[in-house]
Amino acid sequence: MSRAQAQNDLWQERALQAQNGDQRAYNALLKDIAQFTHGYLIGTLSRRDWAEDIVQDVLVSVHKALNTYSPDRPFRPWLMAIIGFRRTDFLRKHYSSRFHLQTDLESPSFLASHVTNEAHAGEYKDIEAALSKLPAKQRNVFIMTKIQGYSIEEVAMQLGMSESAVKVTAHRAQNKLKAGLG
Repeated sequence: MSRAQAQNDLWQERALQAQNGDQRAYNALLKDIAQFTHGYLIGTLSRRDWAEDIVQDVLVSVHKALNTYSPDRPFRPWLMAIIGFRRTDFLRKHYSSRFHLQTDLESPSFLASHVTNEAHAGEYKDIEAALSKLPAKQRNVFIMTKIQGYSIEEVAMQLGMSESAVKVTAHRAQNKLKAGLG
Protein backbone atom coordinates (compact mmCIF):
# COMPACT_ATOMS: atom_id res chain seq x y z
CA MET A 1 0.00 0.00 0.00
CA SER A 2 1.41 3.40 -0.95
CA ARG A 3 1.89 6.20 1.53
CA ALA A 4 -0.76 8.31 -0.22
CA GLN A 5 -3.25 5.42 -0.05
CA ALA A 6 -2.52 4.84 3.63
CA GLN A 7 -2.97 8.56 4.29
CA ASN A 8 -6.24 8.57 2.35
CA ASP A 9 -7.52 5.56 4.31
CA LEU A 10 -6.63 7.21 7.63
CA TRP A 11 -8.34 10.47 6.65
CA GLN A 12 -11.36 8.55 5.40
CA GLU A 13 -11.63 6.72 8.73
CA ARG A 14 -11.16 9.91 10.77
CA ALA A 15 -13.74 11.76 8.65
CA LEU A 16 -16.30 9.03 9.31
CA GLN A 17 -15.50 9.07 13.04
CA ALA A 18 -15.75 12.87 13.08
CA GLN A 19 -19.13 12.70 11.34
CA ASN A 20 -20.22 10.38 14.16
CA GLY A 21 -19.16 12.93 16.79
CA ASP A 22 -15.63 11.76 17.69
CA GLN A 23 -13.89 15.01 18.66
CA ARG A 24 -10.41 13.44 18.83
CA ALA A 25 -10.71 12.07 15.29
CA TYR A 26 -11.98 15.47 14.13
CA ASN A 27 -9.04 17.33 15.71
CA ALA A 28 -6.52 14.82 14.34
CA LEU A 29 -8.09 15.10 10.88
CA LEU A 30 -7.88 18.91 10.89
CA LYS A 31 -4.29 18.81 12.13
CA ASP A 32 -3.29 16.38 9.36
CA ILE A 33 -5.17 18.41 6.74
CA ALA A 34 -3.49 21.64 7.87
CA GLN A 35 0.00 20.13 7.59
CA PHE A 36 -0.71 18.50 4.25
CA THR A 37 -2.34 21.62 2.77
CA HIS A 38 0.46 23.90 3.92
CA GLY A 39 3.10 21.60 2.43
CA TYR A 40 1.16 21.31 -0.81
CA LEU A 41 0.54 25.05 -1.19
CA ILE A 42 3.92 26.41 -0.12
CA GLY A 43 5.55 25.36 -3.39
CA THR A 44 2.78 26.79 -5.55
CA LEU A 45 2.62 30.33 -4.19
CA SER A 46 5.01 33.25 -4.26
CA ARG A 47 4.41 34.24 -0.64
CA ARG A 48 4.50 32.00 2.42
CA ASP A 49 1.81 33.98 4.26
CA TRP A 50 -0.64 33.28 1.43
CA ALA A 51 -0.32 29.55 2.09
CA GLU A 52 -1.15 30.13 5.74
CA ASP A 53 -4.22 32.19 4.81
CA ILE A 54 -5.43 29.54 2.36
CA VAL A 55 -4.87 26.75 4.92
CA GLN A 56 -7.24 28.58 7.26
CA ASP A 57 -9.82 28.91 4.49
CA VAL A 58 -9.47 25.19 3.71
CA LEU A 59 -9.96 24.23 7.36
CA VAL A 60 -13.10 26.37 7.59
CA SER A 61 -14.42 24.83 4.38
CA VAL A 62 -13.70 21.29 5.59
CA HIS A 63 -15.43 22.10 8.89
CA LYS A 64 -18.52 23.41 7.08
CA ALA A 65 -18.64 20.65 4.46
CA LEU A 66 -17.53 17.59 6.42
CA ASN A 67 -21.13 16.41 6.73
CA THR A 68 -21.32 16.31 2.91
CA TYR A 69 -18.34 13.97 2.60
CA SER A 70 -19.38 10.43 1.66
CA PRO A 71 -17.17 7.86 3.43
CA ASP A 72 -17.58 5.37 0.59
CA ARG A 73 -15.52 7.68 -1.65
CA PRO A 74 -11.80 8.53 -1.35
CA PHE A 75 -11.11 11.47 0.96
CA ARG A 76 -8.07 12.92 -0.77
CA PRO A 77 -9.79 13.97 -4.05
CA TRP A 78 -12.54 15.61 -1.99
CA LEU A 79 -9.91 17.52 0.00
CA MET A 80 -7.90 18.44 -3.11
CA ALA A 81 -11.03 19.93 -4.68
CA ILE A 82 -11.53 22.11 -1.61
CA ILE A 83 -7.86 23.15 -1.63
CA GLY A 84 -8.08 24.03 -5.32
CA PHE A 85 -11.25 26.08 -4.86
CA ARG A 86 -9.89 27.97 -1.83
CA ARG A 87 -6.57 28.66 -3.58
CA THR A 88 -8.36 29.96 -6.67
CA ASP A 89 -10.72 32.10 -4.59
CA PHE A 90 -7.82 33.58 -2.63
CA LEU A 91 -5.76 34.41 -5.72
CA ARG A 92 -8.77 35.79 -7.58
CA LYS A 93 -9.60 38.06 -4.63
CA HIS A 94 -5.97 39.12 -4.23
CA TYR A 95 -5.40 39.99 -7.87
CA SER A 96 -8.79 41.60 -8.44
CA SER A 97 -8.09 43.93 -5.53
CA ARG A 98 -4.98 45.08 -7.42
CA PHE A 99 -6.99 46.18 -10.46
CA HIS A 100 -6.15 49.84 -9.78
CA LEU A 101 -2.46 48.99 -10.33
CA GLN A 102 -3.09 47.80 -13.88
CA THR A 103 -2.72 50.04 -16.87
CA ASP A 104 -4.36 50.03 -20.26
CA LEU A 105 -1.61 49.38 -22.78
CA GLU A 106 -3.57 51.34 -25.39
CA SER A 107 -3.84 54.40 -23.15
CA PRO A 108 -2.37 57.53 -24.82
CA SER A 109 -0.56 58.49 -21.61
CA PHE A 110 1.02 55.02 -21.34
CA LEU A 111 2.05 55.07 -25.00
CA ALA A 112 3.54 58.55 -24.66
CA SER A 113 5.51 57.77 -21.52
CA HIS A 114 6.68 54.25 -22.38
CA VAL A 115 6.37 53.38 -26.05
CA THR A 116 7.01 56.58 -27.97
CA ASN A 117 9.26 58.21 -25.40
CA GLU A 118 12.62 58.90 -27.06
CA ALA A 119 14.41 58.44 -23.75
CA HIS A 120 13.66 54.71 -24.02
CA ALA A 121 14.68 54.41 -27.68
CA GLY A 122 18.15 53.05 -26.81
CA GLU A 123 16.68 50.34 -24.60
CA TYR A 124 14.32 49.21 -27.34
CA LYS A 125 17.15 49.07 -29.84
CA ASP A 126 19.20 46.98 -27.39
CA ILE A 127 16.30 44.56 -27.00
CA GLU A 128 15.74 44.38 -30.75
CA ALA A 129 19.46 43.75 -31.29
CA ALA A 130 19.50 41.00 -28.67
CA LEU A 131 16.39 39.39 -30.22
CA SER A 132 17.96 39.48 -33.67
CA LYS A 133 20.97 37.50 -32.35
CA LEU A 134 18.77 34.59 -31.30
CA PRO A 135 18.35 31.63 -33.64
CA ALA A 136 15.14 32.04 -35.67
CA LYS A 137 13.29 29.25 -33.85
CA GLN A 138 14.09 30.68 -30.40
CA ARG A 139 13.25 34.22 -31.54
CA ASN A 140 9.87 33.11 -32.94
CA VAL A 141 8.96 31.13 -29.84
CA PHE A 142 10.04 33.95 -27.53
CA ILE A 143 8.14 36.63 -29.46
CA MET A 144 5.01 34.52 -29.68
CA THR A 145 4.96 33.49 -26.00
CA LYS A 146 6.43 36.48 -24.21
CA ILE A 147 5.53 39.43 -26.43
CA GLN A 148 2.43 38.43 -28.38
CA GLY A 149 0.94 36.47 -25.49
CA TYR A 150 0.19 33.16 -27.18
CA SER A 151 -0.16 30.17 -24.90
CA ILE A 152 2.38 27.34 -24.99
CA GLU A 153 -0.27 25.10 -26.53
CA GLU A 154 -1.05 27.63 -29.29
CA VAL A 155 2.62 28.12 -30.16
CA ALA A 156 3.19 24.36 -30.23
CA MET A 157 0.30 23.90 -32.65
CA GLN A 158 1.35 26.81 -34.89
CA LEU A 159 5.00 25.80 -35.06
CA GLY A 160 4.48 22.03 -35.10
CA MET A 161 6.40 21.49 -31.86
CA SER A 162 5.59 19.65 -28.66
CA GLU A 163 4.53 21.79 -25.71
CA SER A 164 7.61 20.76 -23.74
CA ALA A 165 9.86 21.73 -26.68
CA VAL A 166 8.18 25.16 -26.77
CA LYS A 167 8.77 25.61 -23.03
CA VAL A 168 12.43 24.61 -23.30
CA THR A 169 12.99 26.84 -26.34
CA ALA A 170 11.34 29.84 -24.66
CA HIS A 171 13.39 29.28 -21.51
CA ARG A 172 16.64 29.05 -23.45
CA ALA A 173 15.79 32.19 -25.43
CA GLN A 174 15.00 34.06 -22.24
CA ASN A 175 18.32 33.00 -20.69
CA LYS A 176 20.23 34.11 -23.79
CA LEU A 177 18.46 37.47 -23.73
CA LYS A 178 19.24 37.95 -20.05
CA ALA A 179 22.89 37.16 -20.69
CA GLY A 180 23.02 39.44 -23.72
CA LEU A 181 21.30 42.38 -22.03
CA GLY A 182 23.15 42.00 -18.74
